Amino acid sequence: MISDQDAVRSFAALAQDTRLAIYRQLVEAGPSGLSAGALAEALAVPAPTLSFHLAQLRGAGLITQQRSSRSLIYAVDITRMNGVIAFLSDRCCSGRPELCLPTSAIRTKTDARPRRKTV
Repeated sequence: MISDQDAVRSFAALAQDTRLAIYRQLVEAGPSGLSAGALAEALAVPAPTLSFHLAQLRGAGLITQQRSSRSLIYAVDITRMNGVIAFLSDRCCSGRPELCLPTSAIRTKTDARPRRKTV
C-alpha cells in the first residue's frame, strides 16, 4: 500500500493533460514500454516538453526509465499503478471492495445468460 504522500504525488503528476496522455499511452504499451521518440510522435509533443513531463511522472514514481542502446525506454510502473488503485479503493463501500471493480470487470446477469438467436 502506498502512503498518503505518495498518492498525492501520483495524483498531482497525473493532474495535467499531457502527463495523463503520456501515462495512458504507456499503460497501453504495457511492460515493454515506449521510446521517448515513439511517445513524442504518438502524442505530437515536442521533445523538450516531453522530457519535462516524463521527469514529473518519474519523480512521482509512476513510470520507469531504462536505456536500450541509444534510446531511453519509458514504461508504466505496474506495481505503483496498482498501489494507487488500491489506495483509492481499499476502504470501498464499507468493506465491500467488489463494488469498486471497474465496470469492465463486472459481468451483469444478462451477460451470464446464453443469448438466443433471433430469426
